[in-house]
Amino acid sequence: MTQLNNLDFDLAQELGDFPEDDLDVVFTPKECRTLQPSMPEDGVELDSHVKDCVQTYIREWLIVNRKNQGNSDTCSLKSKGSRKDFHKTLQKQTFESETSDSGNATFQVGGPQPVPEEGSRTPQACSDLELRSLQPDPRLEPLLRHLSAEEFERLNEEARRTNRQPELFALYPSVDEEDAVGIRPVPDRPKEHLGNRILVKLQTLKFDIEIEPLFACIALYDIKERKKISENFHCDLNSDSLRGLLRSHTPSIDLSTQARSAVFSITYPSSDIYLVIKIEKVLQQGEIGDCAEPYTVLKESEAGKTKEKIEKLKAQAESFCQRLGKYRMPFAWIPICLANFFNLSTLEREIQEAEGLNGKGSSSDKKATLLQARRLSERSFNSEDSYPAPNVKPASLTISTFFKQEGDRLSDEDLLKFLADFKRSSSLQRRIKTLPGTLKMEISPVPENIGYCLTPELLPVKPFPENRNRPHKEILEFPIKEVYVPHTIYRNLLYVYPQRLNFANRLASARNITIKIQFMCGEDPSCAIPVIFGKSSGPEFVQEIYTAITYHNKSPDFYEEVKIKLPAKLTEKHHLLFTFYHISCQPKQGASVETLIGYSWLPILLNDRLQTGHYSLPVALDKLPLHYSIHSPEKIPSQTPPIKWVEGHKGVFIVEVQAVSSVHTQDNHLEKFFTLCHSLESQVTFPIRVMDQKITETSLEHELKLSIICLNSSRLEPLVLFLHLVLDKLFQLAVQPMVIAGQTANFSQFAFESVVAIVNSLHNSKELSKDQHGRNCLLASYVYYVFRLPDAQREVVKPGGGSSTISTESRYYTFGRTSAVSVGNKLLQSRVKSCSNPDITVTQAATDEEVKSIMSSKPVDHSSSRMSYYVEGTNDMSGLCPSARSSNKKHFHEELALQMVVSTGMVRESVFKYAWFFFELLVKSMAQYVHNMDKRNNPRRSRFSDRFKDDITTIVSVITSEIAALVVKPPKESDQAEKINISLAFFLYDLLSLMDRGFVFNLIKHYCNQLSNKLNSLSTLISMRLEFLKILCSHEHYLNLNLFFMTPASAPASPSPSLSSQNSSSCSSFQDQKITSMFDLSAEYRQQHFLTGLLFTELAAALDADCEGISKVQRKAVSAILSLLSSHDLDPRCSKKEVKIKIAALYLPLVGIILDSLPQLHDFTISDIRSGKGRTGNPEEEQESSSGINQNVAIAIAGSQFNIRNSVMPLPYRQNATLGPDTTRNLLICFLWIMKNADQKLIQKWVADLPSMQLNRILDLLFLCVSCFEYKGKQSSDKVSTQALQKSRDVKARLEEALLRGEGARGEMMKRCRIPAGNDRSAGVNENLRWRKEQTQWRQANDRQDKTKAELDQEALISGNLATEANLIILDMQENIIQASFAAECRDNLLGGVLKVLVNSLGYDQSTTYLTHCFATLRALIAKFGDLLFEEEVEQCADLCQRVLHHCSSSIDITRTQACATLYLLMRYSFSSTSNFSRVKMQVTMSLASLVGKSPEFNEEFLRRSLRTILAYAEEDTDMQATPFPIQVEELLCNLNSILSDTVKMREFQEDPEMLMDLMYRIAKGYQTSPDLRLTWLQNMAEKHTKRKCYTEAAMCLVHAAALVAEYLSMLEDRNYLPVGSVSFQNISSNVLEESAVSDDVLSPDEDGICSGRYFSESGLVGLLEQAAELFSTGGLYETVNEVYKIVIPILEAHRDFRKLTLTHSKLQKAFDSIINKGQKRMFGTYFRVGFYGSKFGDLDEQEFVYKEPTITKLPEISHRLEGFYGQCFGEDAVEVIKDSAPVDKSKLDPNKAYIQITFVEPYFDEYEMKDRVTYFEKNFNISRFMYTTPFTMDGRPRGELSEQYKRNTILTTMHAFPYIKTRINVIQREEFILTPIEVAIEDMRKKTRELTAATNQEPPDAKMLQMVLQGSVGATVNQGPLEVAQVFLAEIPADPKLYRHHNKLRLCFKEFIMRCGEAVEKNKHLITADQREYHQELKRNYIRLKENLRPMIERRIPELYKPVVKVQSIRESFRNHSFRKYDTQTSSQST
Repeated sequence: MTQLNNLDFDLAQELGDFPEDDLDVVFTPKECRTLQPSMPEDGVELDSHVKDCVQTYIREWLIVNRKNQGNSDTCSLKSKGSRKDFHKTLQKQTFESETSDSGNATFQVGGPQPVPEEGSRTPQACSDLELRSLQPDPRLEPLLRHLSAEEFERLNEEARRTNRQPELFALYPSVDEEDAVGIRPVPDRPKEHLGNRILVKLQTLKFDIEIEPLFACIALYDIKERKKISENFHCDLNSDSLRGLLRSHTPSIDLSTQARSAVFSITYPSSDIYLVIKIEKVLQQGEIGDCAEPYTVLKESEAGKTKEKIEKLKAQAESFCQRLGKYRMPFAWIPICLANFFNLSTLEREIQEAEGLNGKGSSSDKKATLLQARRLSERSFNSEDSYPAPNVKPASLTISTFFKQEGDRLSDEDLLKFLADFKRSSSLQRRIKTLPGTLKMEISPVPENIGYCLTPELLPVKPFPENRNRPHKEILEFPIKEVYVPHTIYRNLLYVYPQRLNFANRLASARNITIKIQFMCGEDPSCAIPVIFGKSSGPEFVQEIYTAITYHNKSPDFYEEVKIKLPAKLTEKHHLLFTFYHISCQPKQGASVETLIGYSWLPILLNDRLQTGHYSLPVALDKLPLHYSIHSPEKIPSQTPPIKWVEGHKGVFIVEVQAVSSVHTQDNHLEKFFTLCHSLESQVTFPIRVMDQKITETSLEHELKLSIICLNSSRLEPLVLFLHLVLDKLFQLAVQPMVIAGQTANFSQFAFESVVAIVNSLHNSKELSKDQHGRNCLLASYVYYVFRLPDAQREVVKPGGGSSTISTESRYYTFGRTSAVSVGNKLLQSRVKSCSNPDITVTQAATDEEVKSIMSSKPVDHSSSRMSYYVEGTNDMSGLCPSARSSNKKHFHEELALQMVVSTGMVRESVFKYAWFFFELLVKSMAQYVHNMDKRNNPRRSRFSDRFKDDITTIVSVITSEIAALVVKPPKESDQAEKINISLAFFLYDLLSLMDRGFVFNLIKHYCNQLSNKLNSLSTLISMRLEFLKILCSHEHYLNLNLFFMTPASAPASPSPSLSSQNSSSCSSFQDQKITSMFDLSAEYRQQHFLTGLLFTELAAALDADCEGISKVQRKAVSAILSLLSSHDLDPRCSKKEVKIKIAALYLPLVGIILDSLPQLHDFTISDIRSGKGRTGNPEEEQESSSGINQNVAIAIAGSQFNIRNSVMPLPYRQNATLGPDTTRNLLICFLWIMKNADQKLIQKWVADLPSMQLNRILDLLFLCVSCFEYKGKQSSDKVSTQALQKSRDVKARLEEALLRGEGARGEMMKRCRIPAGNDRSAGVNENLRWRKEQTQWRQANDRQDKTKAELDQEALISGNLATEANLIILDMQENIIQASFAAECRDNLLGGVLKVLVNSLGYDQSTTYLTHCFATLRALIAKFGDLLFEEEVEQCADLCQRVLHHCSSSIDITRTQACATLYLLMRYSFSSTSNFSRVKMQVTMSLASLVGKSPEFNEEFLRRSLRTILAYAEEDTDMQATPFPIQVEELLCNLNSILSDTVKMREFQEDPEMLMDLMYRIAKGYQTSPDLRLTWLQNMAEKHTKRKCYTEAAMCLVHAAALVAEYLSMLEDRNYLPVGSVSFQNISSNVLEESAVSDDVLSPDEDGICSGRYFSESGLVGLLEQAAELFSTGGLYETVNEVYKIVIPILEAHRDFRKLTLTHSKLQKAFDSIINKGQKRMFGTYFRVGFYGSKFGDLDEQEFVYKEPTITKLPEISHRLEGFYGQCFGEDAVEVIKDSAPVDKSKLDPNKAYIQITFVEPYFDEYEMKDRVTYFEKNFNISRFMYTTPFTMDGRPRGELSEQYKRNTILTTMHAFPYIKTRINVIQREEFILTPIEVAIEDMRKKTRELTAATNQEPPDAKMLQMVLQGSVGATVNQGPLEVAQVFLAEIPADPKLYRHHNKLRLCFKEFIMRCGEAVEKNKHLITADQREYHQELKRNYIRLKENLRPMIERRIPELYKPVVKVQSIRESFRNHSFRKYDTQTSSQST
C-alpha cells in the first residue's frame, strides 16, 4: 500500500490511517469470587502437574483487542445505551393527521361561525357576505413582491438547507439482526459452575422438653436419581447452657463452625428433591426408641411429678455428656420437599425450553438438558444474576413433628427408599413413629451480594464485611449428572463414607460400635494430620472423627460423611486409617469408655493415582505391622507374626471414597498423558511408572504418542473439566522439539491430530452448547481468553541434548466454522499470480516440491514430510533479529498452518469443518508473535515468512474449494458450507490487521474467482460471496482499505503528485472528466476501490439475476450495503461534511445500479391501494396486482439507451424478480443518503449530462421514494391492518387502477387522493413479505400492543423526522434536476415529471416543515414555467389544484397560509397566461366537489377561512386590479362557498345515511349542467354506498356516470360501436334516462374546461362500466352484469383488445354460473314504507318514502335505527314511532313531537306484468310499486269475527324504480282497495290451497312440512279453520244478490281445497314411517270428517248464477272486481 503515503493526508489521518497495528495484546486479571484465590497449602514442593493446574487456574486471561473496534461499529450510535437520548435532540415534526383533534380549537379565534339558513339564500350575495364576514389568515409577505426566478430559488434553497438532520441513518431502523452475521459474539468468560442457589436458614430447634444438646445436619437428596446431591451442612442450635455441657470435649470453637445458614446449589431442579434434616444427640444408654420416649410423653410446662422426671433426666443427660460427650447417636429426622418452594412451573419450562434446543423430551428424561445446566450456571457469581428470584418463593417454615430414627434403617439407601414411598403415599406417615418438636427455618433465593459467606473450602467470598457475625456456608453440590464446565479454581476435596460393618460373628463384647477415621501421612499415631473438616461448634479442622453409634448393634449401618482437604502433594505414605471401638455406655469401675476392636486402612494412592470408589476392607484385630500403609489391606503380603483378621480376611467393612478435585483427573487416559508430558519436562528417573506399566526412556516416545492419540478416548466430562490444560499441553508439544535419549522426537503431527479429534468430539457432543455460528462455546472461550503461545522456556532435552527456549507471548480474536475433504496437488498450482490493486506485490510463486508431494494424493510416510522442524535462519524472516537464531525454534502459527496444509483424510475433513477454531488460533498466535517482535525493522510485508504465506494461500484455496463442493449438497452440508464461508471471511478480516494487505486482497480476489468457476447456481454463488464480503466490509478501516479519497476524478496521474495538485484537481477535473462515468461501475473503479467494487458487483449481479431463491440474496445484498452506509453515517470519524462528500463519491456507482433496477422495485403506490387483494388465476389480475413498477415507468425505461437489460416490456410479469418492500426501502434509503451527502454541484453536472430518458428514470425513482417514506404516524398503530382488502375499500381508487393502470401523469396521483393520509392504508402487499420486526416506522398493529406510550411517541418522533428528511432530500434532488436541466434547455416533458413527484408528495401525510418548502418550490415553478404548466400539463394542473385545496382546509395555520398563497399564485399565473382562467376555475371547483364528498375529516371552517384569505390576496394585489381577474376570483370563491354550505348540511346528516345520500343526490342534480362535477359527485356517492356495503346502489351510481359519459361521447364522435347516449343503458336501469344531455346550445363538450376529465374517453367509459359490473357481481345482481358487458364488449372488440375480452367473458361465465348455483337463494333487499309527520321534520313533514334495507332486516331493526337517530336530533322524548299502518290523522298528533310510521311493504305487480317477470331476479329488479295490507273492522278495531273482518290493500308508486342511486325514494302515488269479509275469506282459502299444493308437489318430498300444512288444514282443533269459514259464509245463500258471485267463488275454493287435502293425505301415506301410522290414521279420520261436514255446503249451488245474465251487468260486475282480480294475481305470484 505504498501509495497511501502520497495521498490526501489530512483526511486520511483524520479517519485514522492504518495504525501500525490494529491488534492489541492485553492481559486481564481473572475475576476471583473469593478474597484470595484457592491455592495449595504453602511450603510444599508441588509436582509439575499440580503446578500446571494451579498456574492455569490463576494466570491472567490473554485477550487480543482491536484498537479501533468501536469506531465504525454500525451499532456505535445505534446501541441502546448511546442512542437512548438521541430522540431528545430531534425537533418534533407537526403532522396534520396528528393535530386534527385540536384543529377546531385553533380555529375558534375568529369567533363562532353562523350556519347559513339554506331556505332563502341567493347563493351569490349570501355567500359573498358570509365570506367577507370572516377574518382572513395572515398573508405571505413576499408573495406579491417582484422577485426574479433565480432570487426566488436561492431564497428557497437557503431556507431548505437550515435545520437539517445531519445523519440520515440515525433516523432509520437498524439492519435486521438476522442479517448481522458480521458480529462475532464475545464468548462467555470461563468461570466456576454454580447451579440455582437457595439459602436455607435454621432459626430454632426445640422439643417439648429441653434436657440435652441436639445437633442438626442437613443435606439434599434426589429420590428419582437415588442420589445424595449435596455435602452435609452441620448446624448447632443449642442454647449456651446446653452447649456448656460439652465444654470438656470441645478444645476450641471456630467462627466458621457456628454457621446456621447454608447456600445450596441445584443444577437440575425437579420435584424429586428433598431437604433432609437429621438430628443427633449425645450417646446414652438404651435403644433410640427408649431414649426418645420422654420426648413423646413429657412436656416442660407441666408441674408436679413431670417436673421431677425432667430434672432427673437432665441430671442423667449431664453425666452422659461429661462421659460420652464426643460420641453421637441417631435421634430423629424430617424430610422437606423442595417442590413446594420452587416455582417448578418456571423451572420446568426453562428445562423444557432447553431440552427443545437439545431435541429432548420431558424434564424427567434421563439426560434432562445440559443446556439448562449451562443456563443456570451462567448465572455467574456476580451475585446479581446468581439465581433468578422468581424461581424460588421465599418462605418461612415451621415443622412440628419429627420422624424417629430406626436403628436398622440408617443408611442412605434406606433413606432414599423411604422417601420414594413417602412421596407416593401418605399412609406411610401414619405408620411411622413421630416426636413432637419445633424447627423453624427459612428458605429463600440467595440475595444479591450475600455478605460474609464461605466457600466449601472455607475461603471468604467477596464481599466479606468486617462485622463478624455468623457466616453463611456454601455447600458443595454433587450434580446428578455431568456438568460440562472446565475447572477454573483449585479444589481438592475427598469425601469418605463408611457404610456398613458386619461383626455379627464376632465376640459378644462388640455391640456399641464406632469408627474413628483419620487421614495419616505416616504410620505413627502422631502422623494424623488435621485436614478433616470439623462439624458444628468446634475447630475448623480436626485430626479424627467418630461415627454415630447404634446401641447394641453388631452390624451397624453408618451415614457419616467425612470431608477431607487433600494435601496438594500426595505420597505413598498418605492413607486413611479406620479404628473400630466398642463404647461402654454404663460406667464400670476402672473400665475405659473405649474398647479397641480392630483396624483397617486404605492407601490414598495406588500406582501414583488417587484411589476412589467402593471398597470392602478386611478388619485386623491386632496392632498393625510396620509399613502396612504401602499395601492395600486386601493384598498385604503375609507377615510374621501373622495378622489376625476378622472372619479370616473377609471384607467386613464397606466404605466409599469420592473425590472432588480440579487436580486429580480420575481418568486413565488423561492421567497417563499428563504424567508422560511431565516426565519430559522435569528431571525424572527412568523407568517411570504409569498405572500398571513401567515405561523406559526408549519407549517414552512411543508411549507418549500413544497417549496423545488416546486422549480423545477419555470420557467427555474429565476431558472438558481439564480442557484448558490438555490443549495447552498439546500446543506445547506441537512446537517444542524434544530430544529423548539423544534422539529428536517430533510430536507435532500427533498433537495436531489429537487437537482436531478433541475439537471434533466437542462439536459433536449433544450435551455442549454452541453459539449462533455453530461454534462450540468451550472452545471459543478457550481461544479467546486462555490460549497463549506455548511457553517453551523449559529444559526439554532428555539426557544428552542442548537446551531450547521459545519466547513469545500473545493473543487473538475470531469466529466462524468449517469443513473439508482432502484435496489433490492441483490446489498448489492455484496460487495467486497477480492482483488488480497497483500497490499489491505479486506473491512469490515459489513452488515447494516437498509440499507438493505432501499434498499429492499418494499416501505419504509422515516421518519424511516437511516438519518445519529446523527452520533455516535464512528462510525465516531473516530481518527479524540480527543475531543468528537458535536452530530449534519453531513458531506456533507456522507449525499450525503447516499441519493444516499437510493433514489428510478424516483429520483434514475435521480441520475444515471446524476451521473457525484453527483460524482463531492462527490469528491469536500471529497477533502475539507480532506483538512480541521488533516492529520498527519489520514492515508488514516481511513480518511473516514466504513459506507461511504460501501455506495460508493454500489453506484459503483448499477451503474455498471445500465450500464450493459442500454448498451444492443437501441442507446439512450446505449449512456447513455457509459456516465455513463465514469463518474464512473472519479469518481474512483478521489477516487485514496482521499481514500485508495486498497479499490479503489477492486471497480475496482468488476466493471470488475460484467460487465463480466452481458454482453453477447464481443465487448460491452470490449469497456466499455476499456473506463473505459483508464481513470484510465491516472492517474498521474499510474506507482506507478502499482508498476512498481516490475518486476516479481525482486519481493521481503521476506516481507521486504533490498534495496541492491533488486538492485542486478534485474540483477542476470535473470539467475534464466525463462525469457520467463516476456513476458507473467501471473496471477502473473496481481496481481503485477493491472491496466496494466487489460488493457492488455482487449487488448488480443479484439484482440482475432472475433465478430461484434470488429474492433472499437480493435482500442480503441490499442490507449489506445499507449497514455499510449506516456505519459511515454514524461514525464520528466521518461527521465532517468534506469526508461525507468523499464517501458519497465512493458510492456513486450505486446510483447507477439502483436506476438500472428501477423496474424491479416494489411499487409502494400500487400496494397501498391494493394491499392484500387476493391473486386470481387470470393474467389480467396478475398484472394489476403485480407489485412491479407502474407501466409508464416501464415505458420510459424501454426507451432508454442506458438500459442494460435486453427486454423490458415483459417486466410487469416478472413476478419473481420483484424486490420485496423492505429490500426496496433499504435500497432507496441508500440512494437518498448518497443524494444528500454527495457534492451537489457534481449532481447537477451529472443531471445536466443525462439524456431525458435517464432523467425520467430518476424522477420515477423519486416518485417511488415519496410513497416509500410516507409517515405512518402514531395513529397507524390503531388503524393499519394488513388484512385483505374489503370489498368496500376505496372503489374509486380501484376503478382508476382498472382504467388507467398508470397511464398519464395523473394516474398515481388519483390513486392516492382517494385515501385520507395515514388512515386506511396498509403498508405492503407481497404475500411473501417478511415484516421486519425492528422497523418501527412500519411496524404493524399487533407488534405495537406491548409498547408503552412513551416508546410509541419516541418512535413517532423519529419516524416523523425520517419522513421529513427523506422528502426534503427528494425536494433538493428535484431542485437540482430543475436547475441543471432547465439550464441545459432540455425541459420537454421534465416539468411534468417533477410536478408529478411534487404533487404526489402533497398527497401524503407530510410535516409542516416539508410542506413549507414544497409549496415554496411549487410557487417558484409556477412563477418560472407558468405558461408551460397551463398549456401542456393540464392533468398535473388538475391534480395540483386538488392537493393544494386539500391543504387549504388544514387545521395547521402554517400549512394553510402556504397553500392559500400557492393557490392564489396558480390562479394569477393562469389568468396572466390566458387572460381567462376558466380551466383552473373548473379544476378547483371539481377538486372541491371531490374533496367535500370524500374526506370525512375535512374541515369546512378552515377551508372557508382559506377562501377568505385568497379573496384578501385578490383585493390586495395592486397589479391585477385593472383586470377582470379579482371579480372572476370572487365569483369562483362564492361558488365554492355555496358548495361548502351544502357540505355543512351533509355534516349534520353524517349519521343518517339516507338523508346524506339525498343531499349528495341533490348536489349532483345541481350540477346537471356541469358534467365533470356531476360525475365527481356520482363517484362520491358510489364511494359512500360501498362503505355502507350497498353495492347495488354504488354500481348504479357508476352506471349513471357511464351514461353521462356516453351522452357526451356521442356528441363528440359518432362511432357505431359506442352506446347512443343514455338510451343504450335502459336495460340496466330505467332511471338512467335522467342523464340524457341537456340540449347542445346550453353546453358544448368542446368548450374549454368542460368534459376534460379523464373519464370522458372510451377507456374511461369502459373503466366505469367494468367497475359497475364488479359491484353488481358483489351485490348479487348477476343478470345485470350481462347487460353491462353488452355495452362494453363492442368497444373492446373495436379496439381489438382480446386480453380484456378474455377477461370479460370469464367474468360473464362466473356471473352465469352464480345464477345457476345460487338460484332462489339470492337476497335482494327488504322494503319498508316510512312516513314522517310533524313540523320538527321540516322538509320531510308528511313525506312518504320507500326504504330499501338489507335482505333480512326486521321491522324492529329499522324502527330502532330511525328512532335512535331522530331521538338524537330532537330528543328521545320528542320522537314516537306509530305502531300500526292505518292512515294517520294529522290533527290528532302532538305538534311538539316528531312521528315516524314504518310499514313492511312488498313489491306489487299487475297480472300482465307477471308474464314478463318470471325469475326471482325479475321480481326484485326495476320495481316501483309496493303494497301493504291493513286489517280493520267497521267499528274501528283492527281485528274481529270472520264475518266482520275487512282488509285494506294500499299500493304505493315511487318516483324511480329500485335499485336506484340511493336507498330511499319518494312515494308519488298511492291507491287503496278494500276487501269485504267474504273476499278476505276467499283470499285466505286460496292461500291455504296454494300452500297445500306446494307441500304436496315438493321435490324431494318433505314429510314434516306436509304434515304441518295438513294438520293446519284438517286438524279438528283449528280455530277459525276452514270449517268455521265455511259455516260462516257458505251455511246459507246470501240475501244480497251482489254477493252471489263471491259465495260461488268461495264454494269453488273449498271444492279445490278439499281435493288438495285428499291428495296430501294420500301422499302422506307413502311418506310415513312405521311409528307414524296411528298419526296418519288420525289425520285421515279428521280429513274424512271435514269432507263430510263440508259436502252439503260445497254441493249447494246458487240457482240464480246458472241462469243467463244480462250482458251489461256482467261487464260492470267484472269491472267492479278489478281490484280483487289484481290482488289474486299478486298473492298467487307471491307464493310461487
